[in-house]
Amino acid sequence: MLSHKARYALRALIALAKEQPGVQLTSGDISAKADAPRKFLEAILLQLSLTGLVVSKRGKFGGYRLGRAPSDISFADVIRIVDGPLALAPCVSRMAFRKCDDCPSLETCLLREALMKTRDATSDVLEGYSLADALASEAVPPL
Repeated sequence: MLSHKARYALRALIALAKEQPGVQLTSGDISAKADAPRKFLEAILLQLSLTGLVVSKRGKFGGYRLGRAPSDISFADVIRIVDGPLALAPCVSRMAFRKCDDCPSLETCLLREALMKTRDATSDVLEGYSLADALASEAVPPL
């Protein structure tokens, strides 16, 4: 399940992606546009700035802007930064692989194949969906 932290991060980045390139928003502006608690969002923005997804500028005329083009920021990038690996279990993670604590053997685990397929399908969708895609889907009226 997607955490509130990841949802707020995605909403905040979409809010920034809606702005003209180079335009900065304050954390208060982003909080209002993303419908996210400001203090919680500030911690998320700090985490995103440490990874380069957003660029922050301090001071009176400071704020946040995207660090990369919206088409270059996938949902998978954001979720991995905020929530960690996409895999449901560590034994199928590509980024943080380790044997499950309660599993006697990777080779005989009856869950692993299904978990690997789930990881691959989830990764395919989230890697292929960017902030630009989210903005484009907003422009299309629902059926």
